[in-house]
Amino acid sequence: MSFFEEKNPEMDRYLEAHASSESEILKKLRRETYQKTTQPHMISGYQQGRLLTIISQILQPKNILEIGTFTGYATLCLASGLAKDGKITTLDVNEDLAYLPKKYFESSEYASQIDFKLQDAKEYLKGTDEFFDLIFVDADKENYAEYFRLIKPHTKSGTVVLFDNVLWYGKVLEENPKLKSTQSIQELNDLAAKDEDFENLILPLRDGVNFLRRK
Repeated sequence: MSFFEEKNPEMDRYLEAHASSESEILKKLRRETYQKTTQPHMISGYQQGRLLTIISQILQPKNILEIGTFTGYATLCLASGLAKDGKITTLDVNEDLAYLPKKYFESSEYASQIDFKLQDAKEYLKGTDEFFDLIFVDADKENYAEYFRLIKPHTKSGTVVLFDNVLWYGKVLEENPKLKSTQSIQELNDLAAKDEDFENLILPLRDGVNFLRRK
């Protein structure tokens, strides 16, 4: 949920009304996510989908990595900017829900470019030698700091990395958080701001997006 969605729904509706429209496949996927999942709020929001789409279309990446597929909404947004010979690898561990993103990936125009893996992201990153042009992380928050450390060796100059939910509904302001998820997100944000190999900015979009670029 976004800040405006909760605190000022009129502004949230205004923001959505003044953004480019979704494709039909994204509309159907968003609707089915709310119909068939128990935590539909986990889907990348409409506004965030627009951000991911535009960034990908600007970069025209050849190799994208997504950590946390859920129902595949963000995956399709990211895939829209792929180079003609590009691919997106998207990782998740939820076998029970895998049927839903698979269905939409197979019916999309990017079917041949999407590699959906049911695999732990930490193990994947430790085992691959690939470099990525664009990386989007929206997965288990307890591992955010560790994801940052594992992702860095797979980036190069110009690589864009995006971490979702980095404001964590305001919990990042807690001085002595008890939740491991909050601690890890705070650590990630500190690491991103202090790492001289990256430049970054936290965008207050929905629940916060940490936007990094490898120098």
